[in-house]
Amino acid sequence: MEKKPRIVVIGAGMAGLTAANKLYTSTGSKDMFELFVVEGGNRIGGRINTSEFCGDRVELGATWIHGIGGSPVHQIAEEINALESDQPWECMDGFPDEPKTIAEGGFELNASVVDPVSTLFKNLMDFAQGKVTEESVVADARWWCSRNGGFGNGSVGAFLRQGLDAYWDSREDFEELKGYGEWSRKLLEEAVFAMLENTQRTYTSAGDLFDLDFEAESEYRMFPGEEITISKGYSSIIEYLASVLPPGVIQLGRKVDKIEWQPQGNHHHNQPVDDSRPVKIHFVDGSYMLADHIIVTVSLGVLKAGTCKDSGMLFSPPLPSYKTDAISRLGYGVVNKLFLQLSPDGNKKPEFPSLQMVFHPSKSELRHKKIPWWIRRTASLSPIYNNSNVLLSWFAGKEALQLETLSNEEIIDVVSTTVSSLLSKPHREMKSENGSSGFCNGSESEVRFVKVLKTKWGSDPLFLGSYSYVAVGSSGVDFDTMAEPLPKSPAGTVHHHPLQILFAGEATHRTHYSTTHGAYFSGLREANRLLQHYHCVEV
Repeated sequence: MEKKPRIVVIGAGMAGLTAANKLYTSTGSKDMFELFVVEGGNRIGGRINTSEFCGDRVELGATWIHGIGGSPVHQIAEEINALESDQPWECMDGFPDEPKTIAEGGFELNASVVDPVSTLFKNLMDFAQGKVTEESVVADARWWCSRNGGFGNGSVGAFLRQGLDAYWDSREDFEELKGYGEWSRKLLEEAVFAMLENTQRTYTSAGDLFDLDFEAESEYRMFPGEEITISKGYSSIIEYLASVLPPGVIQLGRKVDKIEWQPQGNHHHNQPVDDSRPVKIHFVDGSYMLADHIIVTVSLGVLKAGTCKDSGMLFSPPLPSYKTDAISRLGYGVVNKLFLQLSPDGNKKPEFPSLQMVFHPSKSELRHKKIPWWIRRTASLSPIYNNSNVLLSWFAGKEALQLETLSNEEIIDVVSTTVSSLLSKPHREMKSENGSSGFCNGSESEVRFVKVLKTKWGSDPLFLGSYSYVAVGSSGVDFDTMAEPLPKSPAGTVHHHPLQILFAGEATHRTHYSTTHGAYFSGLREANRLLQHYHCVEV
């Protein structure tokens, strides 16, 4: 009796479980393979992790279905009725309504200040993403780029700043604003622009937009249609994918220490010759498992750490240099979420606005001394659905890592101080009926928070961050390189043990990287690669 090929999937996140689900459910493959999914953590789902906070369902990881037209995630959610729920859930009414934009010092900014800058920013990003807009400002930025042989370091950040400069150059009439204290119009516009940049950082996970490649930005694809959250939680998708697998296939708490493979097809020196499985997976607890094929779905952050000499090599022998070069060039950032429960004020439900926060630029003397740098780089604080007393703020890059080190007390203290200072000094200009101006001083409104829940994706050794992006110096080609299986056989030769290591995960998809559906597609791709290799009918 010939041994069945053994396939081991490393990682029980979206990519790994999709691959396992496809391999197990494909016609004719049921008795063809021995299948295992080994997961280092004590839960399935990877960067999908639905939780609860103050009675509401919240997402600690993946949150949105990015466009419902053609999304496999949306299709599954519909099939399993995950889009209906009795319990309130995060963003159940979509994106927050008209936000209030408040600048440091307690100045509420009206649309005449915010809208032109928001429109400019949107047009510039649309242009960067290849959705052509023929706004004059974008034309100015394009002209500027061509005249100067490109812009800065070829990053989205450099392009955006050039666009802002072109916008200021094109404006003759710099009419000053009244009623905003020490803020000049130009300073306010720059601060609003910075706030929009900070939001963009959380979308891309690039800690700094000057590290986000401009050329590759237009390769990223979105699905059409609205963006929604999943009422029953993102984890319902994961549970559905795992539900077909027999008991024992998924093994939790199996953290991989080292992966031995055979680029040349020679045998392990410490392995009996008749055991022809070419891959040996060593676990942290000292046990090991042999396999014919492994599908590696760990995060790009874990691959970066596992291919760097200082932190111990994951693969033995090491991966070929074209592979490690792609791994080190691509960007991988940290995005964290901070949930806060508002202190209930007596018995009335708090009405907290969806707040956009505009802070003085770093050089300014006018900064509030008690607002630290890490909160100045976050853009918003909003109820997770209309009238919820749970608020959510997003953090990226250095401040996301800083957030992980702070105690709940420190966080409550700083956020309360910041929000109170923004909401409590409305030196807003009031226009009376006859057109004369006066100021009304609002009451000191102390905002207090009682509970905190924050994510820690950066320091979690199983993830070491959140999702990938194309860094300056890298390109979409690197995602394709990430997806190539090993060993790579020279043309015209047949390797004795083909397809030993296959790679899946969001960082292996050229146009849908950084998303759960990108991870899903990559899992299908690698499962199909093996099904084709074994001539299983259905692909």
